[in-house]
Amino acid sequence: MQTIQQKILVIGATGQIGSELVPKLREIYGNENVIAMGHKTAPPPHLLTGPFLFADATDKQILHEIIQQHQINVIYHLAALLSATGEQNPDLAWQINLNGLKTVLDLAVENKIERVFWPSSIAVFGPETPKENVPNETVMRPKTMYGITKAVGELLCEYYYQKYNLDVRSLRYPGIISYETLPGGGTTDWAVAIFYDAIKNGNYISFVSSDTTLPMMYMPDCLKATIDLMQADKNKLKHRCFNLAAMSFSPAEVTLEIKKHLPGFECNYAPDYRQVIANSWPKSINDTAAREEWGWSPDYDLSKMVADMLQQISAKLLVTVDSDGRN
Repeated sequence: MQTIQQKILVIGATGQIGSELVPKLREIYGNENVIAMGHKTAPPPHLLTGPFLFADATDKQILHEIIQQHQINVIYHLAALLSATGEQNPDLAWQINLNGLKTVLDLAVENKIERVFWPSSIAVFGPETPKENVPNETVMRPKTMYGITKAVGELLCEYYYQKYNLDVRSLRYPGIISYETLPGGGTTDWAVAIFYDAIKNGNYISFVSSDTTLPMMYMPDCLKATIDLMQADKNKLKHRCFNLAAMSFSPAEVTLEIKKHLPGFECNYAPDYRQVIANSWPKSINDTAAREEWGWSPDYDLSKMVADMLQQISAKLLVTVDSDGRN
């Protein structure tokens, strides 16, 4: 754990990861020391336990003023347009994902920011990448605009580290599964939606085929990895960007696990345009570098994650029904 005082800015705080990362950071560093920033989406109440600001992540002047006013020395830059949404609006994906990143990196250099976190993704990989046990250094020829922006972003972060000695750190996230936030336009959204439909309807129609195996991770492990990497000793890090793994599964495999708890559950399949995206990604990831350089180890496997997801969503839906007076 670092002992120096940190003043943290989380850009993209209302997204899937940001909305859960902010409370964790506030537990560690204090509510007033973690400034959450969003663009358009009204923040959920739990983000209002500390400062919350509305700003455009690509507006350099506004970001500069925020950094100066709040004496920011650490930035988590999470704002991005995800894979499926990015294919529908590639120009916007480039603007948010890359121009926004460069704006933050430039400001970090100008303001002598201590360190920056920026999320990459398994979307940097493409059909030419090995399908199994993908190493940290490998072929990256993504076929989506989202993947392209992440691959270029990795190179940009490496450039700023080499040229300006900016301590920027990154994780190639797999599909992230959470009971707190709903899917946000990614190709792995099915791995969250399947749980809600299992509980509410007893069935789910998957937009990828039954045997589409992809790397996945439960949100508690995602948050743990993100914070652990940012707290790691800089002198022990040989990489700027790390593969990150926890489990890999297909819709058929998670269906079998759900049926252990909900025997009547059924999953049907109607693959759409997202199937092509999923087919370009690997099935499993080698994260040896993360394990060796900063001690990464996941806490959740498939069975433990499924059990917790079903329990948490069931409780969440019951609370919602009761509060509406429809119980």
